[in-house]
Amino acid sequence: MNAPLGTQTSIAGQALPPHHGGKLIGAILMEDGRLSQHDTERVLHVAQERGLRFGEAAKRLKMLSEDDVQFALARQFDYFRVTPGRSALSGEIIAAYDPNSAAAEGLRALRSQLMLRWFGASALHQTLAVVSADRGEGRSWIAANLAVVFSQLGERTLLVDADLRNPRQHSLFGIDNSVGLSALLSGRRAENCIHRIPQLRDLSVLPAGMLPPNPQELLSRPFFDMFLAEIRKQYDVILIDTPAAADNADAQTIAARAGCAVLVTQKDISRAARVRRVLSDIRETGAQVVGSVLSKH
Repeated sequence: MNAPLGTQTSIAGQALPPHHGGKLIGAILMEDGRLSQHDTERVLHVAQERGLRFGEAAKRLKMLSEDDVQFALARQFDYFRVTPGRSALSGEIIAAYDPNSAAAEGLRALRSQLMLRWFGASALHQTLAVVSADRGEGRSWIAANLAVVFSQLGERTLLVDADLRNPRQHSLFGIDNSVGLSALLSGRRAENCIHRIPQLRDLSVLPAGMLPPNPQELLSRPFFDMFLAEIRKQYDVILIDTPAAADNADAQTIAARAGCAVLVTQKDISRAARVRRVLSDIRETGAQVVGSVLSKH
């Protein structure tokens, strides 16, 4: 950043998966359907006979891949990750698929800065708007992956897609977009519109929903403040993806509601004049700009 930057519960009526801490790798793999009881017993026998770890024995028997072993270790240490081919999540969610990558490490560094400078500064600091001047600058990618790394920290995290013009989060997380934020802001009942991401235990996503003809008016209604007040009781971290800020006043309205924003720019794409204008507009709303991120995505 360049500038000042368990127990089982339920979300939206859905029970969270059980805590895996302390479970043996074999039990975790059987729960996930990667090993049968018979295969697990065979692996245990070989591991004991040859003095090997369970994962090493299973790989020698060609019953598990290295990815299977890493999956189980992640679950054992309560560090949720996603296996390619076994999830509806887009490959762009790099923090879930490849948490050891350089990109994921950069996202964790960003998370640390935000924890120090915003989320950890006050019990009232729970909500952050992710903004950019224009489309195509990596804003939605940053918001999605940042939500994942916060959830991996064990923070109850909600990602809200408030881009009621060109939403992306439903595509990135493979969830239904027929009902979402637009329905809530219009005062309609929207049961089960918050989707828990089962592969990432502490992450939930609220999609944008149907595109309304009046996004600016919806975002300006008191319903938005009421909604944020309610979900702050249920989540530790709330990240809000926003529309391109240079095209309309939506992002500024959202940042004012959130109280804080982080600005995403794209290397060789973002234009300095438009970025400066967006920074000025957001600050005029009274929202704090906690920092900026240079994205290469």
